Amino acid sequence: MSLRINGDRHTVTVDNRTSLLDLLREQLGLTGTKKGCDAGACGACTVLVDGRRVNGCLTLARRLDGAAVTTVEGLADGDELHPLQQAFIDHDAFQCGFCTPGQIVSGTACIAEGHTGSPAEIREWMSGNICRCGAYPRIVTAVQQAARRR
Repeated sequence: MSLRINGDRHTVTVDNRTSLLDLLREQLGLTGTKKGCDAGACGACTVLVDGRRVNGCLTLARRLDGAAVTTVEGLADGDELHPLQQAFIDHDAFQCGFCTPGQIVSGTACIAEGHTGSPAEIREWMSGNICRCGAYPRIVTAVQQAARRR
């Protein structure tokens, strides 16, 4: 099968049971996307498929032939961080950092979808991403900052 990941075309052979998350991490070495619960409940594995948020652990790679996948590694433009990546740094929107890639990818989609009208709206549209450290107020502030810069 063939798919575009972070702008680069990849032709891979995958077992029918291989998740997108395992393809990214184990076959392609893109370890930015994290394996949290491996059951679709935490959002650590959030990536974009054709611009839509998906849980990589629940998505079968085989179903994505021809798709465009964006991971946290694909958000920056060379050495220039994506505005949300910079906002996470500016507002210390991470503690342990484990959820950060999924939060940033999900937040990027939240901004693109236009769901940044209020902190409550951001929290609602980011509710599939769990932060065990409780950095939610700083995450919301980072999303707001990046949305203003868009």
